[in-house]
Amino acid sequence: MEFPVQTANPAKVETACLALPVFKDGDLLPAAAKLNDASERLIGQLIERGDFSADLGKVQMIPFAPGLNADRLLLVGLGERDKCNEGSFRKALDATFAALSELPASEASVALTDVPVPDRDTQWKARMISEAATRSIYRFTEFKSTPAPAPRLEQVTLLVSESDHADKAKEGARVGAAIGEGMNYTRTLGNLPGNICTPRYLAGQAEQLAAESKGALTAEILDEEALEALGAHSLLSVGHGSEEPSRLIVMKYQGADDPDEAPHVLVGKGITFDSGGISLKPGAGMDEMKFDMCGAASVFGTVKSTLAIKPKINLVAIVASAENMPDGRATKPGDIIKTLKGLTVEVLNTDAEGRLVLCDALTYAERFEPASVLDIATLTGAVIIGLGHHATGLMSNDDDLALDILDAGETAWDRAWHLPLWDEYQEQLDSNFADLANIGGRPAGTITAGCFLSRFTDKYPWAHLDIAGTAWDSGKQKGASGRPVGLLTQYLLDRETELIEAMASND
Repeated sequence: MEFPVQTANPAKVETACLALPVFKDGDLLPAAAKLNDASERLIGQLIERGDFSADLGKVQMIPFAPGLNADRLLLVGLGERDKCNEGSFRKALDATFAALSELPASEASVALTDVPVPDRDTQWKARMISEAATRSIYRFTEFKSTPAPAPRLEQVTLLVSESDHADKAKEGARVGAAIGEGMNYTRTLGNLPGNICTPRYLAGQAEQLAAESKGALTAEILDEEALEALGAHSLLSVGHGSEEPSRLIVMKYQGADDPDEAPHVLVGKGITFDSGGISLKPGAGMDEMKFDMCGAASVFGTVKSTLAIKPKINLVAIVASAENMPDGRATKPGDIIKTLKGLTVEVLNTDAEGRLVLCDALTYAERFEPASVLDIATLTGAVIIGLGHHATGLMSNDDDLALDILDAGETAWDRAWHLPLWDEYQEQLDSNFADLANIGGRPAGTITAGCFLSRFTDKYPWAHLDIAGTAWDSGKQKGASGRPVGLLTQYLLDRETELIEAMASND
């Protein structure tokens, strides 16, 4: 999708549809006021008669508006001005593009960059606009015999009121579009069924990304023989019950001016289907366990966004992928396995398998001498009990790193919440027979899962993102969400800014 930026009087813009934001009670922004004057007070009359309430997220399509060059006018409700914030702005954007994506038109114009969101500039608003527009045209119809017609929207023009804001709007739109594309890629990988999206399929996706990158990305695939030679017995143990072989996927992007600059590492949990293994899950809702690779999917999506934005950093993306199934070779409760790090683990529950693949991937990350390591995983149902479906759970062995991630989440409006990793929680992982157990009981299940991973991260700053509550939606709207690609991409962009500033200060 293309996002040109234009400085013009909205009333004179020629477009298939012009989206115009409106506050409640006739509180008109300058663009809306110009259109109101040009259209014989059409907007004011609609509000006065009660035909348009301007409640947050409400939209009204007007097929023809007198005095305007636009073929259609879409009024978008912002609610009350004093309650306008990032969340309400995003809600209004989603409503806008849900309507625009259903039109029989390939282009539209939006006068949304002037919405007064406290402490957010034109660049941020343009980014949110292009991201929302890109997300809005996503459809997963690959397996429909007669799919519905795809949205026709291919271009969204961003109208800005001041010419000196145009460059910021262009840069914001560029970043937002890249993040939106990364999120859509993540959604597709997450939505694919387990009989298609296997560890070998994900390995193929890494190789395809590398081939399409024209040298910007390299991919290395470690098969089961290589993992056995490496000593990654914990990762391999998860796939023992499956006929589908496990894989460790490593992608490298070198964008920093100094090729030896310490990379940032993303590690994704790629359980392409999770039956629970011998500790079998209940049948109801088990179909959603195809989403257990959404951590890996978000890493792939972030790599795709990174390749589009081209930040000057070095990045390593690691995906630990397996299928967790029960058969005669499957790992059993009570089995003891040896990790790549050398620690032994008593497997008390085979449904706590994500941490078993991640721990070997986190140990593997040591060889890159990373500046930071973030792992992303649909790890625990407990995080949904604690945080619902709004915030990602965050744990870290480094408070500064945790704050950087929280800040990135606020900027991307893809927020996380910091949970403790106190030593007292570690005791719940004690085992009579091995160095540690793979579960710590029901109390603080999300935190003890993080504690388990922390045993393998003593060589670098590390953070764990539990996305079990945010990676997909259930019910009628079932499907992968694309989170936390926005957070992860922003984290990497912030590291680029940090690196540039450090180099400038050294000069």
